[in-house]
Amino acid sequence: MEFFQTLPNVSTRPDELKKLLTMTRLPALCASIDSVGCARDDGGEIYCLWGGFSVRREEILNGVRFSLLDCPHALAWSVTTDPEAGRLIVHCTIDKSEREADFVESIERFVRDWGDGLARSFA
Repeated sequence: MEFFQTLPNVSTRPDELKKLLTMTRLPALCASIDSVGCARDDGGEIYCLWGGFSVRREEILNGVRFSLLDCPHALAWSVTTDPEAGRLIVHCTIDKSEREADFVESIERFVRDWGDGLARSFA
């Protein structure tokens, strides 16, 4: 399944976005992430609405991708910029095409929380 949040009217360069999206800043950028432990440039550990997970952080062409390494649903999300269109995109995926409604709602909340946190950061 895929989930999206688009933030229009936010223009930033990929290098600026990558500097913002550090492991230590995750709780400030997303209300669904409570805390970060053992933060490194390439990942660490987070405690979020689903519990504790090991996270991999990868810089990609226009932003950053995060993966929950020990998530039974292979949850991953990316935050990318489209400077020409002046927008940010949060894209989240899991490895199933169908899930329970409450789990889908929690992922939608997670993606919304990312959108809200990024909007505050670029306000």
